Amino acid sequence: MSSPSPRTAVVTGASSGIGAATARRLAEAGFHVVLTARRTERLKALAEELSAAGRSVAVHALDVTDRAAVDDFAAGLGACHVLVNNAGGAIGTEPVATADPADWRTMFEVNVLGVLNVTQALLPALTASGDGTVVVLSSTAGLATYEGGGGYVAAKHGAHVIAETLRLELNGLPVRIIEIAPGMVRTEEFALTRFRGDAERAANVYAGVAEPLTADDVADTVAWAVTRPAHVNVDLLVLRPRAQASNSKVHREL
Repeated sequence: MSSPSPRTAVVTGASSGIGAATARRLAEAGFHVVLTARRTERLKALAEELSAAGRSVAVHALDVTDRAAVDDFAAGLGACHVLVNNAGGAIGTEPVATADPADWRTMFEVNVLGVLNVTQALLPALTASGDGTVVVLSSTAGLATYEGGGGYVAAKHGAHVIAETLRLELNGLPVRIIEIAPGMVRTEEFALTRFRGDAERAANVYAGVAEPLTADDVADTVAWAVTRPAHVNVDLLVLRPRAQASNSKVHREL
């Protein structure tokens, strides 16, 4: 008898950071992982790494804010069992009074409309699988505010609300809605992007923090959540380093 086909997991924003780490963990768990992001060369490099390790992987260049491209991707995908909405990011730390609306629009489009676009497009396949899971990678910024974070906080509150609302609206269908909300995670790009390439300011975010979370820590949590028995839904899991008590209280050894 032939072995059953592996379950398919789509990961957005898989070219780096949490997305790439999550793709690795899900591939190790036996999923056929579809890597999506805008940076094709990075996706190809990750795909080569996973293929060399005997994992099942495919690559699809995708901008989650481009609805037509998302719909085309979904139409050609076939089966889908897990969707990890990871694509997102922060830009700037200006207060509400002086923030650039263009930055807020960009954050809203990727963190909120990106989640909406991909979830809507793949929901029929997730439902048809009989055991679908949607993961929303939000943030502790989606649960509490802090100064200088208005745009990102607003966007991640939006992602949080999408997860909460979907869970209500899909009740009775075979689709779980899992929200993972990380706190301080040190990756190679998040803070650097937020501070517009200023490496010194980006490094200062983690100054004195002995062990901020890593992308692998978050990926391990995502893989654990999606591999629970089908009747177990991890509604919301907040993940912080021990040194971080809240968005604004962090123990630093300086």
